[in-house]
Amino acid sequence: MVWINAILQGVLLGGLYALFAAGLSLMFGVMRFINIAHGDFIVTAAYMMVALVAGLALHPVVAIVLVLLALMTAGYLNQRILLNRVLGKDILPPILVTFGMSIIIQNALLEIFSADSQRLGAGWLETGSIKLSDTIAIGWLPLLMFGAAVAVIGGLQLVFYKSPLGRMLRATSDDPEIVPLMGGNNAHIFAIATALASLVVGVAGIFLAVKTNFDPSAGPARLLFAFEAVIIGGLGSLWGTLIGGIVLGVAQTVGAQIDAGYQILAGHLVFLALLVVRPRGLFPKA
Repeated sequence: MVWINAILQGVLLGGLYALFAAGLSLMFGVMRFINIAHGDFIVTAAYMMVALVAGLALHPVVAIVLVLLALMTAGYLNQRILLNRVLGKDILPPILVTFGMSIIIQNALLEIFSADSQRLGAGWLETGSIKLSDTIAIGWLPLLMFGAAVAVIGGLQLVFYKSPLGRMLRATSDDPEIVPLMGGNNAHIFAIATALASLVVGVAGIFLAVKTNFDPSAGPARLLFAFEAVIIGGLGSLWGTLIGGIVLGVAQTVGAQIDAGYQILAGHLVFLALLVVRPRGLFPKA
């Protein structure tokens, strides 16, 4: 039962990793764009949530809406004003630009919030659980995170495959050079894709704020988990990203059950093993 509990907790943890990774997968799927600052944006959303709720005493629902709107707006403007200028066949300029953004964000957060770790208290949500047996219980917070991951990825799938915007995003992903000939605006479409990705980043940052302690330098670790989940699931596959997050989460919790020091290492080893066996991931995009 101890091992069953470890696997169950790993599945729920995978929901958080899927939220970390979904925005990254979306940007890569549409623009073939690798955002090195992705983890730092997640941490920024977490700090915004702490500042609004703990600092300004806003109601959590109001704070959530403000954080999501701020991230979406910032994502759209950042892509439209800056990142569109470096997109092209060469992947190096976007990597260098977003690496610079990562350094700027980390230092800005350090100046504003100091190096002390932060966490947002969630009251009963942190401690409440559903008891399945004497040895197994499911926490409300992990269950909510997993449900949010399924809802977010399902919503993105609906947008991509059941809406005019989704058809435009898929057309731009397939052949960005022909879309302007059909009346489309690549700069605007890319900015919308980044806004959607930033919305997911905001959701991930909100859950990060209540799940664990974080500090200004926590972004690269979140980026690493996101990369591993995306690659395990298959580049460009949103549901694959969820499976990748679950695989990574289960590997970490089982590793922690063996020895507390093996938690992160176990996830990396499973990632490397799957990369050798399935270089394109479990569910590569067709």
